Amino acid sequence: MIQHTQISDRELQALIKNQKIRFGGNSKLKIYGTLHCKSGKRMKKENRVFFESEQEAIQLGYRPCGNCMHQKYLKWKKSL
Repeated sequence: MIQHTQISDRELQALIKNQKIRFGGNSKLKIYGTLHCKSGKRMKKENRVFFESEQEAIQLGYRPCGNCMHQKYLKWKKSL
């Protein structure tokens, strides 16, 4: 997991381009989603984290975003 505040915008773009970052998340809410999610783009930079894979986010206790990953969110919600 990479904190947004710990890397520069240039480093971030390079990691996304090289597919080292594929998902974003909110560290306070423990939610992860796609990099194109409208909800993710509105969050504060200090709360934003990035993941290389969906598995990494799940292993760290994050849940799918109800906005950009609706089907996975519904499956997660049913499992509670």
